[in-house]
Amino acid sequence: MVWTSLHAAIHRTIRARNLLQPRQGLLIAVSGGQDSLCLLKLLLDLQSKWEWRLGVAHCNHCWRQDSTANAQHVEELVNSYSVPFYLETADKPVNTEAAARDWRYQVLTQVALQHNYVCVITGHTASDRAETLLYNLMRGTGADGLQALTWRRQLADNVQLVRPLLEVTRKETGQFCQDFDLKIWEDSTNDDLKYARNRIRKELLPYLHQNFNPQVTSNLAQTAELLQADVEYLEQAAQELREQAMESQYPIKLNRRILQKAPLALQRRVMRQILLEILPQSPNFEHIEKLIGLITAPRRSQTDPFPGGIIAFVEDDWICFG
Repeated sequence: MVWTSLHAAIHRTIRARNLLQPRQGLLIAVSGGQDSLCLLKLLLDLQSKWEWRLGVAHCNHCWRQDSTANAQHVEELVNSYSVPFYLETADKPVNTEAAARDWRYQVLTQVALQHNYVCVITGHTASDRAETLLYNLMRGTGADGLQALTWRRQLADNVQLVRPLLEVTRKETGQFCQDFDLKIWEDSTNDDLKYARNRIRKELLPYLHQNFNPQVTSNLAQTAELLQADVEYLEQAAQELREQAMESQYPIKLNRRILQKAPLALQRRVMRQILLEILPQSPNFEHIEKLIGLITAPRRSQTDPFPGGIIAFVEDDWICFG
C-alpha cells in the first residue's frame, strides 16, 4: 500500500475528532464520483490499522439514462475489493435535489440498520461545505444552515452519519483518484446548470476565486467550521433556557418573565426549537419573530395561525399554544 499525505491527514482527522472507533461496522456511500472513490480507497487502506468491517452502498436515483450502468460500474469496482455491496434503486425517478437527498439518507439508514453498520460514511468535502454555505446564505438561512454540513449527525438511534473529508478539497480528491488510477464515473447532472448547486460550483465559486480571493473555498469551509462550534454552544444554552421557562411540555407554556431576561439570540433559538417540534414544516424567520413579539406583547395578544393552524397567545405571564 502506498501511504500518501492524504492517508495520514484522514487518519489524524478521524483520531483527533473522534469520528470513528476501531472495529466498527462502516457503510460507505459510493456514487462513483471522485469524492466517493477517494473516500472508499482511503478507508480500505486504513482498514488494517482500525480493523473496521466495511460495506459499500450505492443509491440509483433512476434520473439519468446511464444510472443503471453507473450502478454496475460501482458494483464491479467494489467486488474487486471483496467488500459487501448493497444496491438501492428508487421505485420511481427522484427528480429534485432535496427529494434525492432525503431518499438517499433514508435508504442508507435502512441498509445500515439491517446489516449492523453503526456509521454511514459519505465523501462530502470542504468544497461541498463552501457550496452549501453559499447556497443557504442566499436562501436567507441563519447560522444553523450555514454550518449544515457537520462532521457527524444522528440518522437513527444506532446509526450516525460521518463525513471524514470535510477538510479535503475537491481538487485534492481528484488528484488522489488520478494518482491511483481510480475509474471515476462522470455524472452528467453535475454539469446541468438548472441546479442551483451546480451554478454555484461552476460559475459563482470560480468567479469569486478569480476576482476576489483564490482561497475562497477553503475560507468558506473554515467559516462553516467556526459556525458549527458557535451553533452547538448556542443550542445547548437555548435548551437550558427553554427548560427554565417551560412550565409544561403538553400543552406548551413558556414563562415570559424568564425569557425577557435572556439575550435575543437565545430567545430566537428557544422559539425555533419549539416551532420545529409543532409545525409541519421548518420555521422561517417570520414565524420565529411572531413568537418573539409575544414576549413583551400586551396580555391577550395572539398570533395569526402558523402552518397547520396552530396559534400562539399570551395568558398573563405565559405564552401558550393552541
